[in-house]
Amino acid sequence: MADLVFIAFPTEQRAEEVRRHVLDLQRGYLIQLEDAVVVMKDPAGHVRLHQLVNLTAGGAASGALWGTLIGMIFMMSLAGAAIGAASGALAGWMTGYGLDDEFMREASTALQPGSAGLFLLIRKMTTDKVLAELHGTGGTVLRTSFDAEKESALRQALAANLAATPAPPMAGTQP
Repeated sequence: MADLVFIAFPTEQRAEEVRRHVLDLQRGYLIQLEDAVVVMKDPAGHVRLHQLVNLTAGGAASGALWGTLIGMIFMMSLAGAAIGAASGALAGWMTGYGLDDEFMREASTALQPGSAGLFLLIRKMTTDKVLAELHGTGGTVLRTSFDAEKESALRQALAANLAATPAPPMAGTQP
């Protein structure tokens, strides 16, 4: 069973930096994610989702490839590619992967206009090491499915030394 974490940040840039850092932690086998989505609430209050994977585009590309191959068999590669791309895009669009878009839009109403948030769907993690890596990165936990102890530890890690010093730059980012 996966755990959900929703953290608010003052800017979209900061939310994206933390997402990239968490993805680096995943490459280091410290955390295993099902999904990581940055949401931005513009000054007018409209919510935009920045997904990790665009399933519609991926489905279209895969469908076009398979459609071309099947079309070659029947000597209609162009028609096969077009039909394959259309059906692949439709399948990708209909595929439910990771977090539900409507849930994220609804939860994002808690964000202030002009701010951003980071949704993480965590399959498993080495809690002490991940929290140490997130130490002082800022952000406010808005929702989580963690137990009270783990949620408190996450809140403390994000807020640690935040008032005294600016958040440290993430690996691979400019200060």
